[in-house]
Amino acid sequence: MIEIHIEPLQGKNVYFASDFHLGTPNLSKSRVRELKIIRWLDSIKPDAAAIFLLGDIFDFWFEYKKVVPKGFARFQGKIAELTDSGIQVVIFSGNHDMWMNEYLSEELGAIVYHEPAELHIGTTKLLVGHGDGLGPGDGKYKLLKKLFKSKVARWLFSRLHPNFSLALGQFWSKSSRINNADFEGESFQEKEFLFQYCKQIEEQKHFDYYIFGHRHLHLDMAVATNSRYINLGEWVNHSRYALIKDGNLELIDFEN
Repeated sequence: MIEIHIEPLQGKNVYFASDFHLGTPNLSKSRVRELKIIRWLDSIKPDAAAIFLLGDIFDFWFEYKKVVPKGFARFQGKIAELTDSGIQVVIFSGNHDMWMNEYLSEELGAIVYHEPAELHIGTTKLLVGHGDGLGPGDGKYKLLKKLFKSKVARWLFSRLHPNFSLALGQFWSKSSRINNADFEGESFQEKEFLFQYCKQIEEQKHFDYYIFGHRHLHLDMAVATNSRYINLGEWVNHSRYALIKDGNLELIDFEN
């Protein structure tokens, strides 16, 4: 597992957000959300040592060798501004934007990971990532994800003209459960796959915090003594983020 080490600096915090789903449900509503995200990034810039974006930043993303999806220039410019100023921006791919390659790192200066990472902020230990495909169950999705992430699938998709392939990808993304207000209201404890995943990991290795997205639920659950599972929810209907300050985690709702 990848390890990331950040030495805490006086007056500096580490921030986490997930599931912006830029692009859904339409351009006008997505633009409003994009501007809100930029306001949030501006608000945390003065005291941010690092910013972790935990996947599904885009509702659909596919990189050709010389083509990327149209849109979200303001958001991308803000990420470049942050990294140029010395703030570390780490982006995890999600199930909607799993086809990230080098663009975000080469053009914007972000660091991109495709699997969960072990994060050390001083003596505080965290396991962070998007969260899809983790834990028990969901076998059909895990098989489908493995197929989509394969080099063969990516090569075949890249043979399609961008006008067609990006439209197709956006059509697939519209089936996202984020558009369904009542998609799952009783998913806790044994029904919460990510919580079960955290319990399994905690039996082998201790983490103070497990921070994930993907589920579109606001969750703060005790995994074990001095160990918590945090799910950040999504920014289509809400806008919650987390920060680590002096070794402690705080959850904050932005402009809600």
